[in-house]
Amino acid sequence: MRIWTWLKVLMIGLLLFVTGIYTVFTSDWFQKKYMYPFLYQEAVYTYALEYDLNPFLIAGVIRTESKFFAEARSPKGAIGLMQIMPETGRWIAEQREQKNFMIADLNDPDLNIRFGTWYLASLKKEFAGNEVLYLAAYNGGRGNVKQWMQRYEWSKDFDDIEQIPFKETREYVERVLNSKKRYQELYGR
Repeated sequence: MRIWTWLKVLMIGLLLFVTGIYTVFTSDWFQKKYMYPFLYQEAVYTYALEYDLNPFLIAGVIRTESKFFAEARSPKGAIGLMQIMPETGRWIAEQREQKNFMIADLNDPDLNIRFGTWYLASLKKEFAGNEVLYLAAYNGGRGNVKQWMQRYEWSKDFDDIEQIPFKETREYVERVLNSKKRYQELYGR
């Protein structure tokens, strides 16, 4: 009889413990602090407004690209919060007529967000505002996306992420859009 009583107490204690962990993990506080931090909000909101982009999309890109780690470096050489390739950084600086640009400038969070947001806005314009296509272009390259559009006869209304032929790009677009949604839920109130 005693063993059954102890088992019941143990099961109830375990159930309460698991419920408590679940409650903390799913709380907005925990999600904001550990799962979906939103650092550099001022820069994100400033440049999102300037370039007519959703700030939660920018946050989703940063979370997916660098997890808000300003010194992030990819194995391919992308730099900073929004993981800008050096040649892309040079091109953006030329387009923006920014004198004295140096690749090391991409380490600056404000400049990295400004350049990354500007670049996303240029892709948004190029792909007629289609979020799936311009996010795919940000990750997989605008040339690849244009080829896919031609090869697979995608229109500007394309939205079937599963048809993106590069697995990395397909998963990237899904992660960014899921993060955008979660940032909107957590910070959009």
